[in-house]
Amino acid sequence: MPTHHKGSAQETLALKTYIKLMRAGDSLGRRLKTCRANGDLTFSQFAVLEALYHLGPLRPNVISVKTLRSPGNITLVIDNLEKAGLVSRAPAPDDRRALLVALTPKGKKVIAGALPGHLTAIVDQMSVLSADEQKQLGDLCKKLGTAGEG
Repeated sequence: MPTHHKGSAQETLALKTYIKLMRAGDSLGRRLKTCRANGDLTFSQFAVLEALYHLGPLRPNVISVKTLRSPGNITLVIDNLEKAGLVSRAPAPDDRRALLVALTPKGKKVIAGALPGHLTAIVDQMSVLSADEQKQLGDLCKKLGTAGEG
């Protein structure tokens, strides 16, 4: 649904652009879910496993930042991944109050098996944009995402 806001031209443009951005993200997520790009994993589970696969064992707070998920959500996701035997928790060697989450051999096998299909699905979905458009979109998203961080 388009905005029905009757404000200034600047407000209307900002709202319309925001709505398009959110809808595009939601639509892309639904299409990736439909083609089962993450296998049987939820997006949050996949994100956690992928972070651990590429970065090695991490503290839950770091996983939260890396995956853009709330700390409470990450705790639940890690609990479920641990129950499934995909990750393990262990005390951090440098701080016994902290925990490190690591992939189990089963977790490594699951994420390594899911990554190629995930990448193929993303490449397929992004192919509606030219390489230059993908670069431009990436640059614009980075600019928008980092605004106000300085």
